[in-house]
Amino acid sequence: MRADRVFVYGATAGLAGDLLLGDPRRGHPVAVFGRAAGAVERVLWRDHRGWGALHAAVCAGGAAAVAALGARCVRESRAASVALTAAATWAVVGGTSLGREARAVGGALAAGDVEVARERLPHLCGRDPQSLDEQQIARAVVESVAENTSDAVVGALVWGAVAGVPGLVGFRAVNTLDAMVGHKSSRYRRFGWASARLDDVAGWPGARLTAGLAALAGGDARGAVRAWRADAGRHPSPNAGPVEAAFAGALGVRLGGTLSYGGRVEHRPVLNGGGRAVQVADIERAVRLSRRVSWLALGVSVAGRLVLGRRAGS
Repeated sequence: MRADRVFVYGATAGLAGDLLLGDPRRGHPVAVFGRAAGAVERVLWRDHRGWGALHAAVCAGGAAAVAALGARCVRESRAASVALTAAATWAVVGGTSLGREARAVGGALAAGDVEVARERLPHLCGRDPQSLDEQQIARAVVESVAENTSDAVVGALVWGAVAGVPGLVGFRAVNTLDAMVGHKSSRYRRFGWASARLDDVAGWPGARLTAGLAALAGGDARGAVRAWRADAGRHPSPNAGPVEAAFAGALGVRLGGTLSYGGRVEHRPVLNGGGRAVQVADIERAVRLSRRVSWLALGVSVAGRLVLGRRAGS
């Protein structure tokens, strides 16, 4: 079986597995990678960009190399190659868990239990929840759904289409490293620089595809494109900006503004300033939009992989 068809069948099965099963409850491969990366960090950490670059290379490169070795070992078996691709896709995408956590916070807000919503919010993002009111929590959830649709689903599918199982695993490794060490704390400002920049590069195509598909699948394509063009460049993240702006325009809501991470206050630009404030009901709308974008991204990635395969075979 050709490599392009292996990806088509495996990625489709893996995304379906995520839809039906969600993330593994125990022994999640991403959590295992996180523990290994943490162990490498304890050995290599220095307050220096060069050591941080070595950490990123060892961890992300090592994960991709193991994935490549696994793919090479099963390449003579069609069934095993499809199964490995399906397992890798299921392990690295997280759309179902993303929607489940978002709905849990939304359900708590709908029931008027803001304290429970604050307790659940850290499962989605790293913001300080105690100072947030109902509307601010709802806004944080919608922003997290938007950004993680790109990080946890679309970006992985894009790199899977380009590089198969190593692309799937390598992208998720880079994204996980950014979440672990890529933030601007005193410990990681220099050590995490390489991981953050690598994530910016790896996430670039998936973020643009996510924004485009959000415009296509949302309720207001013109509004999504308008917000993307007008506001994305003002966001501090080159990849979260287009995604959040497109989601804001598609949903007709206003995102961005003041937020707090780890006691550090950030004043981010408003995205889609002509939209209304986020309401609790918009969480469900964002989750549904995320699901549509994810399946459309699978279609685009599959089509792209087939085109690449035909060109390689011609």
